Amino acid sequence: MSAEITIIQDLRGMFGPARDQGSRPTCLAFAASDTHAGARPDWEPLSCEFVFFRAQKRAKRPPATGATLTHTLEALRLDGQPQEAGWPYMAATPVDLAAWAPPLFSGPMFGRDGHKALASFKAARSHLAAGSPVMLLLTLSPSFFSPTADGVVKPFPGEAPQASVRHAVIGVGSGQVDDEDAILIRNSWGSGWGLAGHAWITESFVSPRLFALAILGGEVDVPPYSAAA
Repeated sequence: MSAEITIIQDLRGMFGPARDQGSRPTCLAFAASDTHAGARPDWEPLSCEFVFFRAQKRAKRPPATGATLTHTLEALRLDGQPQEAGWPYMAATPVDLAAWAPPLFSGPMFGRDGHKALASFKAARSHLAAGSPVMLLLTLSPSFFSPTADGVVKPFPGEAPQASVRHAVIGVGSGQVDDEDAILIRNSWGSGWGLAGHAWITESFVSPRLFALAILGGEVDVPPYSAAA
């Protein structure tokens, strides 16, 4: 039986096609990069690899582990990122850490302010109503991996959040699914997940699983890229 979906806010027009992080732990870098790119006048993907690299360097974490929200926001604000062509995304996790470094490239660097916000379903909907996409950090559970044919994620009966399974997505819309409030998200698992990479996640799914939320603000000037940095 099809779900009854009522769309209140839909910001998908700010973005290009959903991207695919593959098997790497880079969901937060994709969420930050695409939220940043979506805030710019014309969609042009920005380098997830670069912002992930800078966040991991700031946190002194290897590329095989996920980034922290604090260091990702710092990287956007203090280091910025080039367009995707400046450092294209690497399909596999780098093994040679000494060789994991940005290639030589020329072109502008884009910086963006951002901050953590109240991590609540209501707050996320409020930001979306104001036209601002939100970065949502969630714990997952099995229902997330198999949206319905309508692109809906509701928790299975008795399903509990799995605290060790964490993921970052972008809230890009709000509405209702079968009279339950819901948020439309943009994922980073490619166009084959959900509705061309998007899905509606209900309040009953989000509220017990949302552990952090961030929004991006205005542009900031960042230093030109230097290979020695």
